[in-house]
Amino acid sequence: MDTQALAYMQHRLIHEIYVLLDDGDRRALGATQLAPLEFSVLQQLNPEQGRRLTDVGAELLCVKSTITRLVDRLEADGLVIRTPDPLDRRAQRLLLTPKGDAVRTQAIALHGAAVERRMSCLSADEQTRLHGLLEKLQAGLRADLSEEG
Repeated sequence: MDTQALAYMQHRLIHEIYVLLDDGDRRALGATQLAPLEFSVLQQLNPEQGRRLTDVGAELLCVKSTITRLVDRLEADGLVIRTPDPLDRRAQRLLLTPKGDAVRTQAIALHGAAVERRMSCLSADEQTRLHGLLEKLQAGLRADLSEEG
């Protein structure tokens, strides 16, 4: 098998795994009413200091309209609030509310248990080897994106 065909098959397999993981995350988070991307936003927030909205969007590779829509929903549900950034008046910080902190704590527990259960199809040694390979792939993908500009 040539390297291009192998690379395509690996890409396809990783994509299929992502779809399965995303569906599993949706199911695990069902009791919290959070979508996986909303959960990702809550995970990034420091309860005391929050985080700049633009940094949250950049971390998740979300365009401004997507992160705005996500935050609008989280804010409407009383999980976060927007506040002016004291260091940059043009920027906004996103802060967890007490309700948001409680929902995040519940979601972390539910998600963590589901991830552990789903990954248990691999032995501890297999998980360690996979982790190393995925870190290497992640670094290569980040470098490739940096080169593209």
